Amino acid sequence: MSDRTFPAEHSPLADHSLPAEQGFTADEIDTSRPHPARMYDYYLGGWDNYEIDREAADEVIRVYPQVRDSARANRAFMQRAVRDAAAAGIRQFLDLGTGIPTSPNTHEVAREEMSDARVVYADNDPIVATHAGARLTNAPGTGFVLGDVRDPAQLLADPVVRALIDLDRPVAVLLVAVLHFVRDDEDPAGLVAALADALPAGSRLILSHATGEPYEEYAEGRTDEAARDGVLNVYKNATATLSLRDRVAVERLFGPFRLQEPGVVRVPLWRPDGPVPTAEEINNTIFYGGVGIKG
Repeated sequence: MSDRTFPAEHSPLADHSLPAEQGFTADEIDTSRPHPARMYDYYLGGWDNYEIDREAADEVIRVYPQVRDSARANRAFMQRAVRDAAAAGIRQFLDLGTGIPTSPNTHEVAREEMSDARVVYADNDPIVATHAGARLTNAPGTGFVLGDVRDPAQLLADPVVRALIDLDRPVAVLLVAVLHFVRDDEDPAGLVAALADALPAGSRLILSHATGEPYEEYAEGRTDEAARDGVLNVYKNATATLSLRDRVAVERLFGPFRLQEPGVVRVPLWRPDGPVPTAEEINNTIFYGGVGIKG
């Protein structure tokens, strides 16, 4: 067990944050194809996207108008799960595939409960790194890594991660709306297992994932195959394809992480802090979410 301490007043990083990786030129940002992070930003009402992202996102909205509500519900799930982890004493967070910053971000939510929480954000899109420098890493104890969840060893070995995250102490790893962009042949469960192997007991996995199956408690629920196929076709032309999975498959992704109550559920149903949506509204929310703890 590490003997490093984390009180902010004793930390060598207490008075400054670690910067995002810099030095990207415009031609390093792929604007020839839509990018899921920039499309997601558009769903949430953001402006950090390109015309090609907006065109693709508008096509998704055309075939599945509820996608914006789903994105907001997913964001709210992330905030509740982070708040819950921080309230339980987690002081370190790895937000993998963070996407375009949308306040409140992970460090802002965590610090509502734990003022000295440390957060490292990671994404594989250089434009996210550009925005991270302005919005995510200007606070003490935050950093950004340009990296890919498909290479967990490289992410965890990054100097920014090593400077801010003590892997001998519990860490909350966020994979929020990320693994549905990892194909089956890329072994998403194996990536989660590799992350788990590097983390101590008490660490958490906060995960959400898109699905194409209906909500089981909605009597009129069914899979709208035309809408599903329309969405999948849009993402076939993006920088990452979309792999929808059912609840059983999402549960398997948790691997060594023991699911907390209420398990894997549609994101509005994970420990709601307000009115519960109707069954029809839940049916229209395409994200499953859950939190697991490493035993």
